[in-house]
Amino acid sequence: MAEQIDDAHKAAEARLKAQSEFWRTFGGFVVVWIVCTIIWAVSGAGDFWPIWVIAGTGIASLFMAWSAFGPRDTGPSQQQVDAEAKKFEN
Repeated sequence: MAEQIDDAHKAAEARLKAQSEFWRTFGGFVVVWIVCTIIWAVSGAGDFWPIWVIAGTGIASLFMAWSAFGPRDTGPSQQQVDAEAKKFEN
């Protein structure tokens, strides 16, 4: 019982750390987006090339957000493990 609580505590800590890292990284991306947009505007505002930076880091942000805030990976249940183990007994 205590082991399950310890595992849940470790999983919660890891998830909170991932969420914190996401926000820190996302904040850095926003700063880069703003800097690139300012450079684009000051340099003549031709084709909006910062979209490539925004798109690339945006995709990375989506993956990080899914990892930090998406469904938790709880792993297989004990029933699933037992059922799979029975397959090897035959």
